[in-house]
Amino acid sequence: MRNTSLAGFVGSAVLAACLLSGMCNVSLAAEQKPKPDFALKSRAAAISVTLDKAIKTNIALADYLLADGRKWASSNFAEANKQFRDSPEFFSDGRTWEMERDYTLHSIVANRYVSILRSEYAFTGGAHPNRTFDTFVWDDQAKKAISIRPFFTELKDDGPAMTAVLKAVIASLVEEKKTRGTYFPDDLGWQKYLEPKLLKIGPVLLAPSTEPGKSSGLEFQYGPYAVGAYVEGSYDAFVPWSVLKPFLSPEGLNIFGGERPKSEKSEK
Repeated sequence: MRNTSLAGFVGSAVLAACLLSGMCNVSLAAEQKPKPDFALKSRAAAISVTLDKAIKTNIALADYLLADGRKWASSNFAEANKQFRDSPEFFSDGRTWEMERDYTLHSIVANRYVSILRSEYAFTGGAHPNRTFDTFVWDDQAKKAISIRPFFTELKDDGPAMTAVLKAVIASLVEEKKTRGTYFPDDLGWQKYLEPKLLKIGPVLLAPSTEPGKSSGLEFQYGPYAVGAYVEGSYDAFVPWSVLKPFLSPEGLNIFGGERPKSEKSEK
């Protein structure tokens, strides 16, 4: 009888501890959610822009990205308010446009090139919300956003470099789809959205490396719908620098090296 009571007491205590722990975790997560750096709100929309802490240590970069975010937020806010005036029935049940844009520092290479991932969430009344990605490579020496072209001897549309990169991108995506169980050999329609052109292959980042100051290759970011059905979620494709090597300029040869960190792989 005593053992039963003790077991019940212990079980209740454990349950209470788990519940308390869960509540603490929720509370901690809420506390850790960063406050937006810019926000607009009305009866029609709630739109926010957030830069991570690592970005804010670089004043020129933070100013550039915040200006980009403000322009985007203001444009969508004006459009939402216009729709509220023109089609009030759409908002009659209390619905609003909900949009968020987050900027995250992904890598710093050669103490100069900073890769930024821009993640955008939007729900404007469709069947479901959507998430899209874009990227920036920031030259901290020149204090401006740049293309990856200076790292290559050529990146012509349909040229040898872009053809090799596209082949590696598709191979990486196929491998990931097989891992997720979403690869079907008879359904390769998603590949037609990718072209061997820098502006058509997808948003690109310099991947982190196990070798300090280097990049292990290129990462391409794809939101839902970009290379598969919405339910598949987002993907990224990794192209190791060994694939790029034949096409690298002197500066490219200087910044690429090492391997992709295991932690980077496990997060995907």
